Amino acid sequence: MKKIYLDNGATSFPKPKCVGEAVLNYINNLGTSINRGAYETAYSVADTVFETRELICELFNFDQPENVVFTKNITESLNLLIKGLLKEGDHVVVSSMEHNAVMRPLNSLNVKVSKTECNKYGDLDIEDFKSKLKKNTRAVIMTHASNVCGTILNLEEVGRICQEKNIFFIVDTAQTAGFLDIDYKKLKADAIAFTGHKSLLGPQGIGGFIINDRLVEIIPSLIDGGTGSLSEEERQPCYMPDKYEAGTPNIPGIFGLNASIKYLKNTGLENIRQKEYELLKLFLDEIKEINGIAVVGKDTPQGRTGAVSLDFFNHDNGEIAYKLGNDYGIMTRSGMHCAPGAHKTLGTFPRGTVRFSFSHFNTKDEIYYAMESIKKIMEE
Repeated sequence: MKKIYLDNGATSFPKPKCVGEAVLNYINNLGTSINRGAYETAYSVADTVFETRELICELFNFDQPENVVFTKNITESLNLLIKGLLKEGDHVVVSSMEHNAVMRPLNSLNVKVSKTECNKYGDLDIEDFKSKLKKNTRAVIMTHASNVCGTILNLEEVGRICQEKNIFFIVDTAQTAGFLDIDYKKLKADAIAFTGHKSLLGPQGIGGFIINDRLVEIIPSLIDGGTGSLSEEERQPCYMPDKYEAGTPNIPGIFGLNASIKYLKNTGLENIRQKEYELLKLFLDEIKEINGIAVVGKDTPQGRTGAVSLDFFNHDNGEIAYKLGNDYGIMTRSGMHCAPGAHKTLGTFPRGTVRFSFSHFNTKDEIYYAMESIKKIMEE
């Protein structure tokens, strides 16, 4: 049986060959920690870690590599930012498309949350957003693109409004980093959280965020401990990035991320997007010819990522995903996608959808095979 991976919205696969090679090289040939050893190998590893911060700066048009913080994933990044910034009684505005990585930390705090409504295509309603802002609004936290339907939100306008009103703005780029050209300065964000294992094409277990000095002054460290710096002190260093990076970091993951970002630079994000949009257009054109299936959200390639959710009428979406995987080797994701609010907005709660999410490593032949497989299931 063929095996076709169409679940890149969850994690990208395959990775570029250079990613595994970089991780293996670190483990087999280097292996040291950073900021601890007074020997050449440790210095070399530290140089690669710092170079990775610089690569992330280039990716986001950010000027402060010391303010690039590594975490184990974007969920940890968002938790650190949300729980460090907000206090009881604060008001926060989010979109109705948010992932649980935003909503669950918020709901664990005694803060007031207002949801900006998105339409049935997942587009943000800017006028509704403006109406949700209050005098005590402390922060706006929004996803850059829906992980359910792929719709890209107009966050530049949100950032402009936040800057005018002196409201903190935090952006979740789980679905866009490595796919879109993200400009920190145009977004006017105070912090941008990212994950390494999706469109950045790095390994699992590495993520992070970029943060401006205004937020650094406010948000305390989440975890305190050894950093290899100021070891004579029993308090966490307050300078960056040590403030937020206690303990030994995931250096193999950072080496893999270093290689994956270089791969993205060499390949070109525009080339990657073009390939994914070609696959996306083919998929959307073909699926429209099959009765009994609805594309959830936008049914055109414009204004979206390579994630497409389908709703199979008169069928259980979970059963469809199971048959695709078990009978045809096509790997997708069904259910709520950790974003119940998005499904409520899109009209697919509580049944969920089947999500197909593409990579530039996929081929047109794989799309045609997926279409034929769907047709066979629908004919059963």
